[in-house]
Amino acid sequence: MKSAGLIPYRSTPNGPEILIAHPGGPFWARRQVGAWSIIKGEIPPGEEPLATAVREFHEETGWRIDVDHVIALGDVTQKAGKTITAFAVEADFVTSEIAGDTVTITYRGNEITFPEIDEVRWCGKAECERLLNPAQVTYYERLNTALHAR
Repeated sequence: MKSAGLIPYRSTPNGPEILIAHPGGPFWARRQVGAWSIIKGEIPPGEEPLATAVREFHEETGWRIDVDHVIALGDVTQKAGKTITAFAVEADFVTSEIAGDTVTITYRGNEITFPEIDEVRWCGKAECERLLNPAQVTYYERLNTALHAR
């Protein structure tokens, strides 16, 4: 399976901060360390990775984002085998204003509906290393390197 994601970033005196997301639902409710992710989704047949990343970002957050100046951050493969292609773009959002899609599942015999992502936050390097899926930490490092090369 291949997914594509968009990583908004903002510059701070201590280096870039990136926007990461916590998945909603009962499986993730008590998980923090290593459970957060970039905002991404599966690439459907015939769709370009950047188009997928932009569409998924809007669906999962409710926010539109200008991608005229993206930084391609390449691919990473997670432990479970999913490959993700990511793009970074400078942006700023108020994290309390998230309004994305919901998901309905049957859980323990009950139908429940919850947000696809239940929280987003801006994170610097140390927090990314603690919260992000370990394979995705590479994206922070690649972004930091790209920004220093400018």
